[in-house]
Amino acid sequence: MDPNSGNPETGPRQPGAVAEDQTAAIAFLSDPSTHGGHPVEVVETHGAYVFIAGERAIKMKRAVWFPYMDFSTVEKRRAACEAELRLNRRTAPEIYRAVLPVTLEPGGGLVLGGEGKALDWTVVMRRFDQDTLFDRLAQRDGLDAGLMESLADEIAAFHDQAERKTGVDFRASMQAVVEGNAASLQNGIGKPFRREEIERIGRRCADMLRAAGGALAARARAGFVRRCHGDLHLRNICLAGGRPTLFDCIEFDDRLAVIDVMYDLAFLLMDLEHRGLRRQANVAINRYLARTADYGGLAALRLYLCVRAVIRAHVAAAAAAAQRKAAADRDRKDAASYLELAMRLSEPAEPCLVAVGGLSGSGKTTLAHALAPGIGGAPGAIVIRSDVLRKQLFGVDLFHRLPQEAYTREQSRRVYRRIEALAGAALATGCSVIADGVFRNEGERSAIRRVAEAAGAPFAGVWLEVGAATQEARLAGRLLDASDATVEVGRAQRRGAETVADWPVLDADGGLTPLREAAARWLSEAGIECL
Repeated sequence: MDPNSGNPETGPRQPGAVAEDQTAAIAFLSDPSTHGGHPVEVVETHGAYVFIAGERAIKMKRAVWFPYMDFSTVEKRRAACEAELRLNRRTAPEIYRAVLPVTLEPGGGLVLGGEGKALDWTVVMRRFDQDTLFDRLAQRDGLDAGLMESLADEIAAFHDQAERKTGVDFRASMQAVVEGNAASLQNGIGKPFRREEIERIGRRCADMLRAAGGALAARARAGFVRRCHGDLHLRNICLAGGRPTLFDCIEFDDRLAVIDVMYDLAFLLMDLEHRGLRRQANVAINRYLARTADYGGLAALRLYLCVRAVIRAHVAAAAAAAQRKAAADRDRKDAASYLELAMRLSEPAEPCLVAVGGLSGSGKTTLAHALAPGIGGAPGAIVIRSDVLRKQLFGVDLFHRLPQEAYTREQSRRVYRRIEALAGAALATGCSVIADGVFRNEGERSAIRRVAEAAGAPFAGVWLEVGAATQEARLAGRLLDASDATVEVGRAQRRGAETVADWPVLDADGGLTPLREAAARWLSEAGIECL
């Protein structure tokens, strides 16, 4: 039976329709006496009630139906609670404690975790400081580069351990998502969507899916479809024990969580872009790629970002339909802004290639990451760093020191060929690239320029010149860096350095701000916009 068909008496089931009366359970869980007298804060979402009191938070699913989420019966809510506990313990075992029923006892009273008839089911969690939620940190400008790198590390480690799912036709799965998005948007026509914009975004998503279809199928075969988080936005990330912690993953439908890992990450990147945090999104994607080497995921990234924005648009519109006026107005505003973002993300950006060269300690990587958020479309330019690629090629951690034999001339040629291959592939997906390496000889510099020429993309190379004292101070002060260069390596490079005449030479002895400004001027002259 079609789940939307309803029955002859009630007609088609409407998204957000309340299926069962939960008044008694809500009143019980809202009562301070249920929580040892502690005041109770009640947080409502379109799919749950959360009762926060004392040292715990208790979550009860709302008895609602949506095309993508069915909590319409007690048993379905119980199954969802048990799945939520099991799946979220993968990333947040310190938060998720137990599944307990709200029971009706023989005397007529309600008890949490009693022996009577289960009226409803809850997930019991350890309360954490709500000010450590990443959306609140974002509001306070608290998402610095170090924290975003730590978050990307956590996501990369989670994806590495996530269960691989074989035999999944992920292209068909994304087709269903795109078609489902189009149908769900229809429910918001006039409140707040316009028919013409719905049709336009539907066509663009379908076009992107056709273009990326081969890549999606290849990634599924290669094992990139896994049991992921599925709802990876800033409100589902907190600091627990000082560590970025993912919680509240999708538990109610494997079709929404058995996905490409890059599609999982795209939710976070889209959320950051929606909040105007391009810099943080750029840090996250580049650190994730440094940890995973999943550069192949870039082939579908624009599709994934756009689809994530469309999902948030229709979810916000559906939530508005089920909320009181003030909340409904806020949700409708959010829905409109997410659809506007989807439109922007669906427009291809002209890719470009920038190369930043210089001796070790000249500030290449610092400049590359300073420039990257302002180059190209969301989430900014992909930084392809020689030091990172060398660690990836040898299969070691970013901060593992490689032996001297990893730095032979032949191994370096191998690294630079890899830079060229990855840069060309990324440009073909529409992503802009910053290649970060020494590029000490004219042959390496010419080769990276030819990558841009083959792609028909604008190119600019810059060389950073630094004094010996500054170089040695920087090399001596490095901590936890992918580069293995020491002060002695830097001195050897200076002794064998060639004069660079084919790229503009920038003075890198001063601060980052004047260096970035000088680099941006050179990029502009080469036809590359750097915001």
